[in-house]
Amino acid sequence: MKINPAVPCGFVLDLLLADPAWMPHPVVYMGKAITALEDLLRPRLPKTPKGELLGGTILAAALPAGTFAVASGACALAYKLHPKLGFALETVWCWQTLALKGLAQESAAVQRELEKGGLPAARKAVGRIVGRDTGNLTAEGVTKAAVETVAENFSDGVAAPLFYMLLGGAPLALTYKAVNTMDSMVGYKNDRYLYFGRAAAKLDDLANMAPSRLAALCWVGAAFLTGQDGKNAWRIWRRDRRNHASPNSAQTESACAGALHIQLAGPASYFGRMVDKPTIGDPDRPVEPPDIGRANKMLYGAAGLALGAGLLARALTRNRRRRR
Repeated sequence: MKINPAVPCGFVLDLLLADPAWMPHPVVYMGKAITALEDLLRPRLPKTPKGELLGGTILAAALPAGTFAVASGACALAYKLHPKLGFALETVWCWQTLALKGLAQESAAVQRELEKGGLPAARKAVGRIVGRDTGNLTAEGVTKAAVETVAENFSDGVAAPLFYMLLGGAPLALTYKAVNTMDSMVGYKNDRYLYFGRAAAKLDDLANMAPSRLAALCWVGAAFLTGQDGKNAWRIWRRDRRNHASPNSAQTESACAGALHIQLAGPASYFGRMVDKPTIGDPDRPVEPPDIGRANKMLYGAAGLALGAGLLARALTRNRRRRR
């Protein structure tokens, strides 16, 4: 298959425009669909672990399948009406599956507040991009949270969408976003979602298995490119990439911690409950606000490497097929 031009065009649009607040976003409608399906399924199934598991499995199957069907149908119809219309629709959707510039902007806002000495404002800013409780975080805790989310969200907000759009265009990238959105909404190990969200969480783990590891390799490469310690990024990634309950979350976090010679993760509060998580990296030096900017430089470098490597792989695959 030839390289889909909507992929690099969508990437450039994200770099230029991020995620305009006025623009309808597919993830919003995915969230509404998840809520509607949950409200539909829960009253009709037994209030037992098996019933909850069944309902969650139906949700985990229905939303990605429905997303792929709708996105594929819309793209096919648009291309049939006019090739330029199809290209425009697919480009916009490729753009909307990416979160590169938005992630950099939000984390940079945290750094600005920290450097101004506004800890309450910094806590509020970091609360926009992390899932943990932020009300009692110290300045170091806020900084660590921002660096962690830049590294972790590179995987599921940039590298994974790129991976899937290079394989199957906007429809497959949107399907991945549906899986990831489900996990972010119902994939919690709390009383409400312990069983109902299990299928969504497992599906998200599976969907991110390959992209997260490729993302970590891109992050190591970006460490070399941006003047950070690429050798230590590789070493800590090899050592600490499994230091997380998720098989994927520590992949890029470990590479980032190694590149910066800092320690990330450790205990954190979620919904008022402390979770004792293992640390990632070595505390060679204290974490400081400029580390957020350093992480963002690696974020952009890793994104460029991911896109370049993906396009090169598609080009090489196409040439091999031609020779056959």
